Amino acid sequence: MSAKAKKWFLPRRASVEVSEEDGVRSLHLGGDAIQSSMRLDRPDELALDYTRAMMAFLLFQPQPAEVLMIGLGGGSMARYIHQRMPGTRTTVVEINAKVLVAARSMFDFPADDARLKVEIADGADYLNAWPESADVLLVDGFDDGRQPAALCSQAFYDSACAALRPGGVMVVNFMAQEKKLDVFLQRIEASFDGRVICLHASDRVNRIAFAFRQQAREIAWAELRKRAIALGKIHDLPLKGFVGGLKELNAHTQAKLRLRAAD
Repeated sequence: MSAKAKKWFLPRRASVEVSEEDGVRSLHLGGDAIQSSMRLDRPDELALDYTRAMMAFLLFQPQPAEVLMIGLGGGSMARYIHQRMPGTRTTVVEINAKVLVAARSMFDFPADDARLKVEIADGADYLNAWPESADVLLVDGFDDGRQPAALCSQAFYDSACAALRPGGVMVVNFMAQEKKLDVFLQRIEASFDGRVICLHASDRVNRIAFAFRQQAREIAWAELRKRAIALGKIHDLPLKGFVGGLKELNAHTQAKLRLRAAD
């Protein structure tokens, strides 16, 4: 860490630390791995590649009424949705109250209001209590770069599918080098009747999985490109690039993306 770097330690549950270097403030949970980042001169932007890639759910759910998030981090995605999507209500479930303290005191995360609510609770338990409550479910729970076992079990993914409304989409952030990634993806496929696709984050450090409840199994590339262009008027996200990126890891024809595991 350079001489310009700073680091703050918040009171423990699991270790919650905040560092700052070269105009970027970052959150760390349990170690040095970066959980969330914010550019101090552009706090409203999504600073990390994987958070932008997770927002590719917009290609499939452009105007969700209800977004449910497991894992707050610094709150960058929830803040982005709250600011850019006035027709969307967001509920964030975070197990560690100290993370919420850090998000609000050091990452400009807003207070609860009619469209934003944070629940301090176990994400897996929360899903069981709220069936068919969300159009989009974002799962981004880590502890020093490792996913808690409770957030990648078969039971969790079963509950995640049940928590979505018909046509809903779950988005899960994985480390691309996760040794059990294939196992986790197979569990998601089992829970979501095989309707699973993946996307590399731009830096290729993370792989994002999208799983669909009762969606049509194919969608035309022309429709996805049309949505990306329309959404580009609202969102400063590389959505047209994401459309191209979906061809890399997923089954498709020249005309259509197949919402199922790659052959």
